[in-house]
Amino acid sequence: MGFIRRQEEKLAATLILRSYAKKNLPPPDSERLQLSASLVVDEAHRIAKLRGKNVLSILKETVAEIAEELKKRGEK
Repeated sequence: MGFIRRQEEKLAATLILRSYAKKNLPPPDSERLQLSASLVVDEAHRIAKLRGKNVLSILKETVAEIAEELKKRGEK
């Protein structure tokens, strides 16, 4: 895994944790957080390729969508 990819995943993990904290949800365990961050980055790259948008803005949107879905389902 390259340097930029690792940085994107760290950023995604930070955004996920902020989103959980903002919604007063307990943070996911580290393994689940890493998996979620990786999936978010993959999705952000896919969307960026299709739409030509900025990966950072896509990461933020994707994290917000995931947190909202988890809140609706009542998962922790």
